Amino acid sequence: MISPDLPDEAPSQGSPILRQQAPTGDFEPAGHADPAARDAVERHIEQHFGPIAWVFHEIASHLVHIDLHVIEPSSQRPYYTLVTNGMSELPMTLPDGAVEAGYHEYAELMLCLPPEWRLGDDAFRDEANYWPLRLLKQFARLPHEYQTWTGPWHSMPNGDPAEPYAPGLPFVGAVITPMLRCAADARTIVTDDGRQISLLAVIPVHRAEMDLKLTEGSQALLDAFDRVRVNGLLDPARLSSV
Repeated sequence: MISPDLPDEAPSQGSPILRQQAPTGDFEPAGHADPAARDAVERHIEQHFGPIAWVFHEIASHLVHIDLHVIEPSSQRPYYTLVTNGMSELPMTLPDGAVEAGYHEYAELMLCLPPEWRLGDDAFRDEANYWPLRLLKQFARLPHEYQTWTGPWHSMPNGDPAEPYAPGLPFVGAVITPMLRCAADARTIVTDDGRQISLLAVIPVHRAEMDLKLTEGSQALLDAFDRVRVNGLLDPARLSSV
């Protein structure tokens, strides 16, 4: 189950690992959207990443309506950029002291895919193509389902025990990081009414990387990422950094 304030199971390292089960509550339809906030997210995306080529809209939404904006590869960013919009419809449940430490109650997520990645309804019949989008939606809805929060270096295994997201994949979980493939001012969205929304990256990880974070903490994983230059662009063939 999700443990809202669970630190690393290496307690001295202090970086949450969120364990997911299917929610036990009933389906709760998303409330009315905040058009001004959604517009602010869209403007921020286009300012920092490029024109939004299309949007994958949710049809039935539990708690929050999470759409996925797609920015196509360009000369400046030669890969797909996917950004959620809707996670920030509700505030997350931050622990005491988090706001004072500089964390925000609101967040959206992003993930970068190689330019050859197959997107679209036909491609999504194959989980090998769809799983990154499913991962973004799961992570975006998670803090609202369990009254917890999502911040840098939080991680989530894919089940318990953790299993690959799709057959043949090496990734069995994911970690949230600050965005690496952008300017620093792209990391925070500011709405017209002054709400600050963190924009965070989702990086899928190998079992050994998840185990390293579990036993030695986030800094050990960050050091391993640095050694092989893990940078936020998803590479399905990426070898483990551990």
